[in-house]
Amino acid sequence: MGNGEIRVRGLAARAGGWSARHRWAAVGIWVLFVVLAMGLGSAAGRVDVDQSEGLPGETHTAAQIIKDAGIEEPASETVLIQSKDGGVKATDAEFRAAVTAVMDAVGATGEVTDVTSPYDTDTISKDGRSALVQFDIRGESDTAGERVEPVLNAVEDVQKDHGSLRIEEIGGASMMKTFDDAFGDDFQKAEYSAVPVALGILLIAFGALVAALLPVLLAVTAIMATMGLMGLVSHVMPMSETANSVMLLVGLAVGVDYCLFYLRREREEREAGRDPQTALRVAAATSGRAIVVSGVTVCVAMAGMLFTGLAEFEAMGLASLMVVAVAMVGSVTVLPALLSLLGERVEKGRIPFLRRRKRNGNGDSRFWTAVLKGVLARPVLSVVVAAGALLAIAAPAVGMKTQNLTLDQEFGDSLPIVQTYNRVNDAFPGGSEPAEVVVKADNINAPEVQSALADFRERAISSGASRGPVEIKLHDEQNIAFVYVPLVGGSDLDKAGASLDKLRDDVRPATLGKVDGVEAPITGQVAGSKDFNDQLAGAVVPVFAFVVVFAFALMLLSFRSLTIAITSIVLNLLSVGAAYGILVAVFQHGWGASLVGAEGVGAIITWLPLFLFVILFGLSMDYHVFVVSRIREARLRGRTTKDAIQHGVVTTAGVVTSAAVIMVAVFAIFGTLSMQSMKQMGVGLAAAVLIDATIIRGVLLPAVMALLGERNWYLPKWLHRLPDLTHDEAADAVVAPAARDDEGERVKV
Repeated sequence: MGNGEIRVRGLAARAGGWSARHRWAAVGIWVLFVVLAMGLGSAAGRVDVDQSEGLPGETHTAAQIIKDAGIEEPASETVLIQSKDGGVKATDAEFRAAVTAVMDAVGATGEVTDVTSPYDTDTISKDGRSALVQFDIRGESDTAGERVEPVLNAVEDVQKDHGSLRIEEIGGASMMKTFDDAFGDDFQKAEYSAVPVALGILLIAFGALVAALLPVLLAVTAIMATMGLMGLVSHVMPMSETANSVMLLVGLAVGVDYCLFYLRREREEREAGRDPQTALRVAAATSGRAIVVSGVTVCVAMAGMLFTGLAEFEAMGLASLMVVAVAMVGSVTVLPALLSLLGERVEKGRIPFLRRRKRNGNGDSRFWTAVLKGVLARPVLSVVVAAGALLAIAAPAVGMKTQNLTLDQEFGDSLPIVQTYNRVNDAFPGGSEPAEVVVKADNINAPEVQSALADFRERAISSGASRGPVEIKLHDEQNIAFVYVPLVGGSDLDKAGASLDKLRDDVRPATLGKVDGVEAPITGQVAGSKDFNDQLAGAVVPVFAFVVVFAFALMLLSFRSLTIAITSIVLNLLSVGAAYGILVAVFQHGWGASLVGAEGVGAIITWLPLFLFVILFGLSMDYHVFVVSRIREARLRGRTTKDAIQHGVVTTAGVVTSAAVIMVAVFAIFGTLSMQSMKQMGVGLAAAVLIDATIIRGVLLPAVMALLGERNWYLPKWLHRLPDLTHDEAADAVVAPAARDDEGERVKV
């Protein structure tokens, strides 16, 4: 390269230049920011989403009525007493003795209240082989799982004395404790193992300990700062543990990616013979800008979750948006300072047995050079084969069925309590998860209200929505009644949902709906699931439209090309479609499910498709922006479009591959968890990222751009008035005439 100047312009370049010149100040500001965010967040505490109030529709209305009335609903427990071989009936003395023993044993623990006999509540199955002893756990329902162990032990002791009977406990508190014991550490193990996995892959990628530690350090500090900010923001918009886990996933992924992009470019420039200061400025002007464009695009994608109207999704969206923004700012501010401070010491801690990736004489990946040679030689064939393969993978998504997974779908037979759940549902359809009608009246004991309640109870059974028994609990002081209706269908959510519709659309209007001043929202697990699904279904179109339209606009402004904007959206949608296809094939149809330790459960968890779309659309833009920025840079440098494509793809292939391997490994960890919903999320994310970084960016993108040729840079005249966010940083950062630019700085090469 001849003598010339590098003109550094644009936000990322200026931030990088300032950071490199004021190294200790940049590092100090970042450390102060992280410490302050954590300290203030810890002092403020985190307000979590109220799960009942976070749901929409009637479920929310019912929760609000209960909250306003100051009624604390306790955690209810049930003990199933069942003849093992059918020889003992509920009317037999042995059975009656077991019922009495259970009631006495649980009552003696001092942890329960309102113990009821099945002979009083008519909770005896039609075949007379099963009965239910029901009671409530004292204290707050949220912490009942911590107090239920003595009760469980008491029930186990009774079981030992009655070998011909099956005596098992199930309920909100016992399920809470069982899941905490079995899976409570699952998430923490996955989260803690994600960082070492990422570090190990970076060690292989860089071959040096210091270089590998930098991306992890940036990601971890960004996550720590965001955790503090989540505490502050939660007082305006409540957060949750789920949002925290998603934030950690996204933060680790983008934090490592952004640092990786920056660090690789800086190393590449130094290997090309530039001095450290110049190499940093080039990295700031090129990779730094790509990080800003990518970060803003990812933030827009994450913001799509704010339009769902669901508190849990809004929390996940805001938490993800914040961690991406923090990681982006850290990458273009403190990272240049650290690289400037370290200088050649970034290569310290070389791993002896790890040699550098084989590259050709131009510093490009040999493997991807060979692949690109074939792709660019036959672009039409490459597009047909790659697009055809992705459409074939996406095809099963056409028949996607979504639903909230039942207990046995979520956990299989891995837990004894799942078998108890199934036995209760078989003997008492809907009894383990009844619909709950929250009736509010001016006077709950008024004759017309009592008559309507009795009428509702009768019609709930005569309509076929329930087989009973329908239980009514009055709260006279608050003028509220709770009506518990076991739904026909039980654990079959489709049938239970149809029974719920009968209650809401037919039974309620004909009974309680005729009394003036009476509110009667219907809640419960089936109702909550339906309300959630309805809200989510209504949010799909606005969320998809928001993400796609704003991502298109950002790409258009960032690359000044209508073609680039359109192809980026199409390729990202293809990537998401392929992920959907894999999910349906593996988890709905069970094809190859055993290969990933999963089961074909016949459905995809309701929230996953929208969640995957938002996350994948954002993360896919990471790679797309990085690769296309490099192609555009080479094109502005004077290369032909075909040469620019080859140069851009092969020079970014190493970093994109490394970043993708880290993401795939981190997401795959979540695919090893016991819950099917987490397996679905982990496998879906891992498969999509792998497809995106290989087939999409390595084959389809270059083939499509090769076919389009100069049309890649097409921008209609009527769009020239749009704001120009390019600043031509890429061209200036590589070769520029010696003339001074008043907006920029000059650095001799």
